[in-house]
Amino acid sequence: MSFALFDFLNAYKDRTFRPKKRFVPGSVRYKLHKYAQASLHSGLDFRDAVQLPPNEDVNDWIAVHVVDFFNRINLLYGTISEYCNEKTCPFMSGGQKYEYLWQDDDNYKKPTRLPAPVYISLLMDWIEDKINDQNSFPVDPSVPFPSNFRKLCSKILTRLFRVFVHVYIHHFERLIQIGGEAHVNTCYKHFYYFVTEYRLVSQKELDALKDLTRKLIPLKSGKD
Repeated sequence: MSFALFDFLNAYKDRTFRPKKRFVPGSVRYKLHKYAQASLHSGLDFRDAVQLPPNEDVNDWIAVHVVDFFNRINLLYGTISEYCNEKTCPFMSGGQKYEYLWQDDDNYKKPTRLPAPVYISLLMDWIEDKINDQNSFPVDPSVPFPSNFRKLCSKILTRLFRVFVHVYIHHFERLIQIGGEAHVNTCYKHFYYFVTEYRLVSQKELDALKDLTRKLIPLKSGKD
């Protein structure tokens, strides 16, 4: 992943929902975050870049990427957010075949149909709450990860994937207009390789962008 992607996303950072989440300098995750960035900037193949570094905890590696993908997809949505409103996108969908309903433990205890911008705003708030929760994402290395950590990360990344689906299917023309197609493709490929390597998003979910994935990722390098 070149610096061009980060430059593109940062150009729209004022449109993001919330401040970028950062790692504490000197912490294990800060080190892993820097390691991951260096691997991407070096031009390392995505398949290799997502591999767990030697002698590191896989949960720390996953935690770092969950936060990074949250930051990037939040910025990505910011590039088209002014064109995504309750009139243009009355439902959180990915074409006619896929519609995503919102459910949480607070105000939406049953799956609820919502406009795309409302769904995405609730999603980003929900993720931010989770990654700020020391019980879910412990920062202290002496505190173990909860038993449901992988399940939670899978849910977070699955929901973030749905933002990719909505943006690609409903706002792709806008991405082309602002010169963002190649950058978003790069971000998506990194995301895809990571979630398939660690089996964090089901194939059933990934099928929503099956045709795009076939174009962007060689079949011999993808995972079925």
